[in-house]
Amino acid sequence: MDKKLIYLDNNATTKVDERVLEVMLPYFKNEYANPSSMYEFAKNPGHALKEARGKLKDFFNAANEKEIIFTSCGSESANMAIRGVLNMNKNKKHIITTKVEHPCVLNLYQTLEKQGYSVDYIGVNSNGELDLAQLDDAINDDTALVSVMYANNETGVIYPIQKISEIIKNKNPQTKFFVDAVQVAGKIPIDVQELGVDLLGVSGHKFHAPKGVGALYCNSKTVITPLIIGGHQERGKRAGTENVPYIVGLGKAAELAQDYLKYEATEVKRLRDKLEAGILKNIYNARLNTGAAIRVPNTTNIGFEYIEGELILLHLSDLGICASSGSACTSGSLEPSHVLRAMNVPFTAIHGSIRFSLSKFTTEDEIDYVNSVLPDIIEKIRNISPYQDELAKLKKLKNNY
Repeated sequence: MDKKLIYLDNNATTKVDERVLEVMLPYFKNEYANPSSMYEFAKNPGHALKEARGKLKDFFNAANEKEIIFTSCGSESANMAIRGVLNMNKNKKHIITTKVEHPCVLNLYQTLEKQGYSVDYIGVNSNGELDLAQLDDAINDDTALVSVMYANNETGVIYPIQKISEIIKNKNPQTKFFVDAVQVAGKIPIDVQELGVDLLGVSGHKFHAPKGVGALYCNSKTVITPLIIGGHQERGKRAGTENVPYIVGLGKAAELAQDYLKYEATEVKRLRDKLEAGILKNIYNARLNTGAAIRVPNTTNIGFEYIEGELILLHLSDLGICASSGSACTSGSLEPSHVLRAMNVPFTAIHGSIRFSLSKFTTEDEIDYVNSVLPDIIEKIRNISPYQDELAKLKKLKNNY
């Protein structure tokens, strides 16, 4: 008998929607021509490419299709945006980001520091909310670029992108603003014109398209240098024959995501809240790491004090439940989450913090099952914890409360 699979790690990757796969298949088999070719056989792939670009334009509410550049993933989109802006502004050596960015941004900025750039890393409070005053103070005449993620991949906390854009433009209108929107795509609306951003990147596999395709919005007033140099593709912004099947899939996923935004905001959020409430009610050493911060509707990050998160994940996995202790890009590290450290999550909880991230495919039965088995898992791990006195104090506090 097959083991039950309950997938609650959708911030790491998502299941490809069957409707996405269906529209991709012809471009693997029958419509395999290079879309840049001139003959009749290439017309369908060329048209499919144009149609997908139009769907991403609508997804972002971009001004025109020329502002959409197809990439391989969110990391490429971030590198293209950041390096592209800096290469066009070589006389400016100051850049700003946050302490809680995804590794694809943080590691790039740390590399740029070694190349002579000065970087300010903006902090967050205990709920994971950004210090806007610190950001405002950091912007100066030499600031070439600010990059802030739209929502954090570990906590789901949403950052006030429109407000940040206003701060940047009021302080230094020449400074460009890049947003890593990987974790909001398909969860909340993205309107680049309303947000006032210059560049914004997404990755298809976070909203039910396949791995290996993404997109970068670059507004018409922002000039960037290409990351990959070669042919004419993507109007010279990214060389290489277009990955037509995956781009078609990305376009379909973007189209479907628009239709599911209300479902994400209501049903997915309801299930997330039910999971969260069940855990906090029935497990006395559990804490919500984000407090009252505004989050994307699918994500919760729970700290289980005085026990190890890796043990929790192993016990969950034995029951077919998939969750994570943070970013999939750092899962091989034994270091505590840089995001939770920036939030000053107590040492007692930081190693025992688990992220659960839902999707439109998550069911009520799955949430009920996790809520039914997780208390026993935590109890087993607590029984072998070396911190029995501390756990007893927590239990007493919870009972008194």
